[in-house]
Amino acid sequence: MTAGCHSDLVELDSIYDNGDGRTVHCAMNIDSKTALTNHAIDEALDRAVDRGEVLELYGHEPGRTATLSLIEHVVAGARDRDLAFITYADFADGGVRGPGLALSFDDTSIQAWHDMLPTLALYDARVTFFISRYWQLHDTERAMVHDLADAGHDIEPHTVNHLNAPRYVEEHGLAAYLRDEVQPSIDVLETDGYRVRAFAYPFGARTAEIDDALLERVPVLRSLEFAYSGVVSPCPH
Repeated sequence: MTAGCHSDLVELDSIYDNGDGRTVHCAMNIDSKTALTNHAIDEALDRAVDRGEVLELYGHEPGRTATLSLIEHVVAGARDRDLAFITYADFADGGVRGPGLALSFDDTSIQAWHDMLPTLALYDARVTFFISRYWQLHDTERAMVHDLADAGHDIEPHTVNHLNAPRYVEEHGLAAYLRDEVQPSIDVLETDGYRVRAFAYPFGARTAEIDDALLERVPVLRSLEFAYSGVVSPCPH
């Protein structure tokens, strides 16, 4: 995916929520492989300010896949521009008004996320953590997730085993995907005391059929925007 040129963030309308009430959101990756510059981030934040939109970005593991310096540049830039920090629970609850920043982190980098708490607190940033394989977390990691929630961050599901949804549905059927990958990932979080309001697709992979089934369970879904030439984006346009 790193091959080919990528579009400027300011050109990607899909990663800016303009208050149109969308239920399937799209975020752009800030991991190092995307080679985003501070200037590109600044332009995107400026567009959010100028147009009253919410910019949607995501990463994975702070300090490994996404540099700590870029993450801090994102949240500092949002704070300095008076952007609201928006979570996907906020989208689900409705009434979100830009300008704002919706920053999320995916998968299971619990320790790295926990280590990032002081940086987020420094800028009064609120983010969403979409967790996959929650069932594998040991007690210490689950306690760290509670710390994230107690600090005001949003905890949401990202499936049981981080599998490609359309591929799983093609091989096993929609009912099996919901039974095996979706509902258990919701249930385990709710059992541990979290109010589930959103769901993020692994790899952003989705179809309208799967969207419709999931939207019977949560109000908001998050897919991804791939801004590389020759790569088909899973984001609905």
